[in-house]
Amino acid sequence: MQKKQKHTSALEEKNGIPAPEITDDSAISKVILNRKKQPSEQELIRGILDSNITALSRAITLVESKNPKHLEKANTIIKGCLPYANNSIRIGVTGVPGVGKSTFIEAIGKHLISLDKKIAVLAVDPSSTITKGSILGDKTRMADLVKESNAYIRPSASGDSLGGVARKTRETIILCEAAGFNTIIIETVGVGQSETTVHSMVDFFLLLKLSGAGDELQGIKRGIIEMADAIVINKADGDNVKRAKLAKVEFARALHLYPEKESSWSPPVSMCSALNNEGIEAVWKMITKYINITTKNNFFLKKRQEQNKFWLLQTIEEQLKFDFYNNKTIKTELQKQLKLIEENKTTPFAAAEDLLKLI
Repeated sequence: MQKKQKHTSALEEKNGIPAPEITDDSAISKVILNRKKQPSEQELIRGILDSNITALSRAITLVESKNPKHLEKANTIIKGCLPYANNSIRIGVTGVPGVGKSTFIEAIGKHLISLDKKIAVLAVDPSSTITKGSILGDKTRMADLVKESNAYIRPSASGDSLGGVARKTRETIILCEAAGFNTIIIETVGVGQSETTVHSMVDFFLLLKLSGAGDELQGIKRGIIEMADAIVINKADGDNVKRAKLAKVEFARALHLYPEKESSWSPPVSMCSALNNEGIEAVWKMITKYINITTKNNFFLKKRQEQNKFWLLQTIEEQLKFDFYNNKTIKTELQKQLKLIEENKTTPFAAAEDLLKLI
């Protein structure tokens, strides 16, 4: 009887397609070395300052890592890069899902490259609150921009960040600036009332809107529109142009209800079609005008200083939280208190007080 041949599925196949043979001895040695050797902090710093994208990506991975072993390395790298940072324009782009953030960023990114700019895009993808997973698909939505040698796109998961930006985004900005990128664009998770942390780390905060979405009059509410340095109505093309013009008027009226900004800048409302590359140049001119005005009246520097203070306070808060939940004594006592709450033998306030006494 003929023995039945066993078939394996693609998921069961471990070896995959064999790699092509490498005949150059030096190339073989290099591959083995790269696989085994982890670059030191100083090697990564030198690589970043030499605009080495591999070194930059590795450093960002260390910075984003929640592994305590990586924390010291990440801090050393940031400290080494800090003197070479703060030399870029930082732009935050936010808006509801479907507003066309990725298309807009690709359009303005290509325009900036035509002006000999080097741009880094930090694209934050939403994470599942259940599985903690993220698709990280922003890079695929900027297929043309990713091919440009003067563009770097780094997708990151938002994790549990309520501010619409990934953990350690500020540190990532510093690394990108040290690598020579003079324009940093942060694309945030679809905007909500609490997702405004991006405002505390950028120079210019751009809000993308859609016409006919039923939210024109929501501009009179205090919230994210109040923080916007400009509102841009995207997808103003075809049959949507008339609605876009109407939305522009409505938002402009709403913005007049807000008090004058400390920056002495009156947020404008404009239209664009990122898909058709219309109105993109005007948006960039608007941003450069803002930078020029705020640089002259010293608001630009003052805002950066305030952002650094906020960064310090937030870092302290994050570190205290990390130390608290990783304390062995607190971990044990926390489980006991959770059990008592479940049995209605204590209150959350009393349990919290008992736990905080252990610090």
